[in-house]
Amino acid sequence: MTSRPLRVAVAQIDTTVGDFDGNAARILDHGRRAEAEGAAVILFPELAVAGYPPKDLVERRAFVREASATSARIARATGEALWVFGSIAPNTSASGRSVFNVAVAARGGRIVGEYRKRLLPNYDVFDEARYFQPGDRSLVVRAGGRRIAITICEDIWNDKTFWKRRRLYEGDPVADVKRAAPDLHVNVSASPWIVGKDRLRERMMRQIARGTRVPLVSCNLVGGNDGLVFDGNSLAFDGSGRLAARGRAFVQDFWTVDLPDGSGPLPPREKPVPMLRQALALALSDYASKCGFSTAVLGLSGGIDSAVTAALAVEALGAANVKGVAMPGPYSSDGSVRDARSLAGTLGIELLEVPIGPVFDTYRETLAPVFGKKGGGEAEENLQARIRGALLMALSNRSGYLVLSTGNKSELALGYCTLYGDMAGGYALLSDVPKTLVYELARDFNRDSVRIPQESIDKEPSAELRPDQKDTDSLPPYDVLDPLIDALVDDGLAPAAAARRAGVPLPVALDIARRIDHNEYKRRQAPPGPKVTGRAFGEGRRFPIAQKFEIE
Repeated sequence: MTSRPLRVAVAQIDTTVGDFDGNAARILDHGRRAEAEGAAVILFPELAVAGYPPKDLVERRAFVREASATSARIARATGEALWVFGSIAPNTSASGRSVFNVAVAARGGRIVGEYRKRLLPNYDVFDEARYFQPGDRSLVVRAGGRRIAITICEDIWNDKTFWKRRRLYEGDPVADVKRAAPDLHVNVSASPWIVGKDRLRERMMRQIARGTRVPLVSCNLVGGNDGLVFDGNSLAFDGSGRLAARGRAFVQDFWTVDLPDGSGPLPPREKPVPMLRQALALALSDYASKCGFSTAVLGLSGGIDSAVTAALAVEALGAANVKGVAMPGPYSSDGSVRDARSLAGTLGIELLEVPIGPVFDTYRETLAPVFGKKGGGEAEENLQARIRGALLMALSNRSGYLVLSTGNKSELALGYCTLYGDMAGGYALLSDVPKTLVYELARDFNRDSVRIPQESIDKEPSAELRPDQKDTDSLPPYDVLDPLIDALVDDGLAPAAAARRAGVPLPVALDIARRIDHNEYKRRQAPPGPKVTGRAFGEGRRFPIAQKFEIE
């Protein structure tokens, strides 16, 4: 790049799938602002026009037509600056998928280039090869007298100088950028967040900028969409790999940087647990607003999971829009109701108290002829959870509340949860958060003042469905269980390797692995929840329910 600086604007926006008018309005507002501030290049996220991920909507012709029409409308509003924004474009050839994932380059009221994403992720939660036809060439356009190379998200995640593992693609768009020797490399992205990914992304991009000797600016999506949460954290590097600017995390952001020598904002980076807290709050806030909910309701048991879920809901929706329901049963301790009341008081939320004893008694009387003299055993335990689930759903039906289920990843992994009971709900906020991490979130909430009662943190976990019940009656201690789940699920290790890593006997690892596999049928019926770890159940781990393969 020549010595004369080039001003690049980054518009890190929160988009909604299919909200073409709303997404376009955000793009136009930020684009006009950037032009007014003298930007020569303006970046928006991947698929900013259509929203990410659009999934099977791209198979509807009307959706694709609307995306194309909206892209053209945005292009007509452009001025002297080069606007680069993500969209969908039809594939007019006689073969291949019907659409491309594109970065539209527009300037002077018209589209001047259209880059087609070349590397389409088809792993973990990604299904892009199902929907999009891959592009087959690079694109360099001119702006401000400079040559600008464009890539989209995954295109830069295959750099052979950074990844030592088996590479997923033969092609390497980063190598093509280096050969083209442009003045600037821009990347429009929708890279979902998990714990630690923001730091990995920054290291990777630094090496790309240093290796190509080309300044790199990436605009990343922010916001929650179904089971994904995007952190923003957009980045700019000069050609030596110096970090020149970084966007804020988990909020919409707009900033400019003058390259090659200038600097933009560099907000301090939070530690992993506070970032997780922000991610979960944003995931819930966006899920609720984008799906038309203003108020959430959840059961408060006095335990740690419901306490953390309630605290996150307050951050996401405001205390006035969160309703707690205490539903003591015959085996609930006095401390459970007391701790639920204490939590509601510290969070400032309304608490309803609906004892389930009379309903439970009626169920038992009704089922006595079927269950016989020995009673229902575990079936009676689960009845209590299902009564609570039915009560919460009744409140949802009556008042339009979003029901939050409160189970964590450790419980879901082993099926330590009740179908149509504590699994009932519209959104499972902690479904990808291991139990040990739930405790860390609770401690983070209490950093400055007590928001979660210490008793909820200190008490031994229990479902309280039978006398003196403890989670450890059915599960290993969570500090033993969670590392095993991480090894078996997130990293896909065989039981023997997982046992060695977690420092447990092989029979323990085998038992946990089998229980994880055998409870897939429960997880398939769980509500959606945000992915925040390496591999979330559901779309991130696709496992057959009816299968005979036994892990050894």
